[in-house]
Amino acid sequence: MTVFGSARFTEDTPYYMLARKVGAALAKEGFTVMTGGGPGIMEAANRGAKEAGGRSVGCNIVLPFEQQPNPYLDKWVDIDYFFVRKVLLSKYSYAFVVLPGGYGTLDEFFEALTLIQTGKMKEFPVVLMGKEFHAPLLAHLKHMSEQGTISESDISLFLFTDDCEAAIQHIKKHAIEKFDLRKKKRYRASRILGERD
Repeated sequence: MTVFGSARFTEDTPYYMLARKVGAALAKEGFTVMTGGGPGIMEAANRGAKEAGGRSVGCNIVLPFEQQPNPYLDKWVDIDYFFVRKVLLSKYSYAFVVLPGGYGTLDEFFEALTLIQTGKMKEFPVVLMGKEFHAPLLAHLKHMSEQGTISESDISLFLFTDDCEAAIQHIKKHAIEKFDLRKKKRYRASRILGERD
């Protein structure tokens, strides 16, 4: 499960708090939470997952500023190129949650929608969160639909909400149930190695 969002939000902001809540909720459903591995929204989602006892991974982009791996990652990789990072963040996910961000976040959001729209990726659920922040974006998407550059049905490729529970229910219906996903059992290392307790 991939969560996208800005590196620039601090932990006292509502979007950081929302991302932390989303990360925890996803972890409770058994998902590994994957992000771009940096600060801000990415850190918040990884932090929420980790605090809920889930797994937390990151695909950290190497930049001269802003981006260092956050301290809530179980594992991460450092990546030099954005296109490689986008492939990794898409390839291993059954759903995408997009919170407020900048150019990079919008790039990731539209990449997922384009791949789903063109049938290059399965119809995984996409959730756009931050209704006030993204209201102008939604208005522009509706304008695009009215102008015929996208279909009206393309707007239904994502759920637009601020409600964490609604987001999780959407993901359960369109990922867990649709793809018959099951939580993996965790085995103690001694059992895997055939040792006695």
